[in-house]
Amino acid sequence: MSTILVTGAAGYLGTHTLIELFNAGHQVVALDNFCNSKHVALKRVREISGREPVFYQVDVRDRAALDAIFRKHTIDAVIHFAALKAVGESVAQPLRYYENNLSGTLNLLAAMQQAEVRRIVFSSSATVYRDANGAALTENSPLGPTNPYGSSKLMMEMIMRDLAVSEPGWHIALLRYFNPVGSHESGLIGEDPCGIPNNLMPFISQVASGKLAELKVFGADYPTKDGTGVRDYIHVVDLSLAHVKALNLLACAPRTITLNLGTGQGYSVLQMIQTFSAVSGQPIPYKIAPRRNGDIACCYADPSAAEKLLDWKAVRSLEDMCRDSWRWQQNNPVGYPDLEE
Repeated sequence: MSTILVTGAAGYLGTHTLIELFNAGHQVVALDNFCNSKHVALKRVREISGREPVFYQVDVRDRAALDAIFRKHTIDAVIHFAALKAVGESVAQPLRYYENNLSGTLNLLAAMQQAEVRRIVFSSSATVYRDANGAALTENSPLGPTNPYGSSKLMMEMIMRDLAVSEPGWHIALLRYFNPVGSHESGLIGEDPCGIPNNLMPFISQVASGKLAELKVFGADYPTKDGTGVRDYIHVVDLSLAHVKALNLLACAPRTITLNLGTGQGYSVLQMIQTFSAVSGQPIPYKIAPRRNGDIACCYADPSAAEKLLDWKAVRSLEDMCRDSWRWQQNNPVGYPDLEE
């Protein structure tokens, strides 16, 4: 049984991954500063799994706090989720994104180095790639982020690669996510954006529930099947399971691996609207709006490397993603409460 440190543990990906770590028999030390999450989410994890992590309310930019945690606990590996993550916001606030994401990662790696913990699974993104003009993206596709969020993720990858070259004993998995959606089948945890959602699925969910009047579809003149943007949506539970598989692979030998995590299937915004409406039985009013800065027409994965190396494959369908998102929305119409007994 290993002890895994998870940063950003109360967030959307963090909470789902905690459950899969517990299911796999691991112990967990969890960190979060609650800048975009709530403590209630960790209580929900306990309700689902019957277990809870040792938790610290800590910002990963606080080096002294990180050092203290590594001294107190025997950590075997780290999963690093903590980062600001909204593409549009990163375009408007680039300095905030670079300072937060890079500083936090540098502090964490330095604390790991000092504690001689050299196994890390990093939450990267498909936004590190250049526009492939409709082709499936492999791990060797040309890089070229179109927004500061993606640039910060690529910079963090580069930092980790350089570290591994300087100290060959590092075990590093750089996992490039495509578009996580859905929620745990219990409906107890899910994506809880602050304010107006930045991502498509929670926006659709809130329109379906009547919380928002209509969905803005950013761009209908892309060179795609229906003019709207195409993305590779992956169920958050499938994504979480890949992290456990990556930890197992890294335990075998020092290496640095880069893997795409997606389904290999692209769906347009209008297809997402139609599927969600069919699953929920609710109309999804929408309005075409201008393209957003930093968006590209089409982005989907070639996930074959992850399937081969991790013995992992995304198995949940688009209908599953929509159904589980709708269950979360119905059970939590305003997201997580600020307080919960």
